Amino acid sequence: MEVKTDIENIEHIKVLVDTFYNNVQQDKLLGPIFIGAIQDWPHHLEKMYRFWQTVLLDQHTYSGSPFPPHAHMPIDETHFNRWIQIFHKTVDELFTGKIADEAKWRSQKMAEMFQHKIAFYRGTSMHPLH
Repeated sequence: MEVKTDIENIEHIKVLVDTFYNNVQQDKLLGPIFIGAIQDWPHHLEKMYRFWQTVLLDQHTYSGSPFPPHAHMPIDETHFNRWIQIFHKTVDELFTGKIADEAKWRSQKMAEMFQHKIAFYRGTSMHPLH
């Protein structure tokens, strides 16, 4: 049995991101949405590596705004709840420790923020800044 460690480096981030998105693609609720929305998986995964590396390891390799691509997707609370469930399960299966806990906390906060922003933009003619 392999002993779990905390998320400590970019290789750990890559394992987390790759495993998570593999799980998402297999999910009956989220899979079709992600497969339909992401045209270039290698590019998307690279972007996600940099995003989580910046957020969790304080190594600033990501630039951009993560919200705009999600603004007009056909998603709601059910989708976000499933996303969180898969993300937390993936983290728990692979890692344990302070940064792993932070990854779960940050994913929860990000999902909450995205839901609020999506609700706002659906109620207005405004568009998010890119």
